[in-house]
Amino acid sequence: MAMMYLLLGGFLGAAVVYAFYWRAQREAARLEEERQALMEERQIVLDYMHTMVDAVGERLPREELFQRIVHAAILSTGALSACIFEKGEDGMMRGVAVEGLFPPHRPIPDTQRMKMGTRAKFIEQVLKSESFPVGEGVVGRVAATGRGELVPRAAEDPRIVKHDDQALTVRSVIAAPIMVRKHLIGVLCVCNAADGLSFTPTDYSLVEALAEQAGLAVHNTDFLQLQVEKQRLDLDLALASDVQQMLLPRSMPQAAGLDLDARYLAAQKVSGDLYDVFKLGPDRLGVAVADVAGKGMSASLLMAICRTTLRQVAPQHASPARVLAELNRALAGDMRAGMYITMIYAVIDAGQNLLTLARAGHELALLSRRDLETGGFVSEYVGSEGMPVGLVDAELFESVIEDKVLAFPPGSTLVLYTDGLTEAPNAEEKEFGGARLADALRMVHAGSAREINDGILEAVAKFGGGTGLRDDYTLLTVKRG
Repeated sequence: MAMMYLLLGGFLGAAVVYAFYWRAQREAARLEEERQALMEERQIVLDYMHTMVDAVGERLPREELFQRIVHAAILSTGALSACIFEKGEDGMMRGVAVEGLFPPHRPIPDTQRMKMGTRAKFIEQVLKSESFPVGEGVVGRVAATGRGELVPRAAEDPRIVKHDDQALTVRSVIAAPIMVRKHLIGVLCVCNAADGLSFTPTDYSLVEALAEQAGLAVHNTDFLQLQVEKQRLDLDLALASDVQQMLLPRSMPQAAGLDLDARYLAAQKVSGDLYDVFKLGPDRLGVAVADVAGKGMSASLLMAICRTTLRQVAPQHASPARVLAELNRALAGDMRAGMYITMIYAVIDAGQNLLTLARAGHELALLSRRDLETGGFVSEYVGSEGMPVGLVDAELFESVIEDKVLAFPPGSTLVLYTDGLTEAPNAEEKEFGGARLADALRMVHAGSAREINDGILEAVAKFGGGTGLRDDYTLLTVKRG
């Protein structure tokens, strides 16, 4: 009896060992299968990443990049169809890329059903033409929550549209958000596995990984596009800056008894300001300061046209008002809506001690002269009527523009400038203003043109207290010796 119990115990022990052995074998096989599945998924994601990197490197347009993403998603998941829905600025979701017979988000109207050409092309047109709000259906829900969804048995889900066309029957769906830094770009959706089975949690994790990589690809493409646009803008600004520098006089013309100095400080690469000085005779100079409403290459080209036209017209007329009227007629056809030029143009006749100026909507000229009664100097702003060049038609412009003729004897100083100077702010956002400019001129009127400009700019800088340039400065000073 003891022997029988001993044999029975040995048999049971062996059975237990055998059971544990096979259980361990099955567990090892399961783990190996999971490992192989993870390795396959890892390889799929890596291949997909390489595809996205290539797409970004090709600098594809956004629509083509989306199409590349859905194609790669089908190859990676074995789905029969895929679609990317993008969230528009209006908050509505729209299909932007599709491959395969992806079922439309909403039922197809009978009127559209009659227009079928090739089925795939028709479905693509329907998907790209329909729009729906965030929150509607599976795709809308994913867009609203930012969390993906796996619908293994779509026939039982009331959110899935049941189409009459059997080719559009939805059996299983995975939708995953395409996001970058918590910002929703769109939703990647794959429909119906090619093997006829339902999608699994493993498939879902794969689509989530693909959507994440797609988000990075879209973000990188957008970033590269911004860099390209920035480079183009930088080139545009550099060209505009070169054009402007070419417009400025390289040296001041010499005229007996006249001392000139000009300062041109651009707040950015491109300024809207212009100044010019040119000889009209042995003792006569033409001086101009202008400000173009607008920036960039278009403003620079307009400045070039303005300067060229001014130099052509100025020698033909003794009247500055007539010169500005002709300039207005010449430029009217070349200026876009919203662009105009303010300008002050003056003719200085040193031989006759006269200053004649006209103002086309520009800042008032500042004139400092010796007071014959007191023997000191007085500073005053000189006004004249006029409207900006290019703002109104020729008839109205010419009915307003006028000349102002003033004495300009030895010791007199003329200061022309743009509004960036008088509107320069301090830390309390108060402007430098015309009164402070006149005070600054009175303090330094006895100096040379260069010393006068140095003193004015020093006063502006002291007032600003280190706030830096907010706008362009142009300062042109003529001192009658």
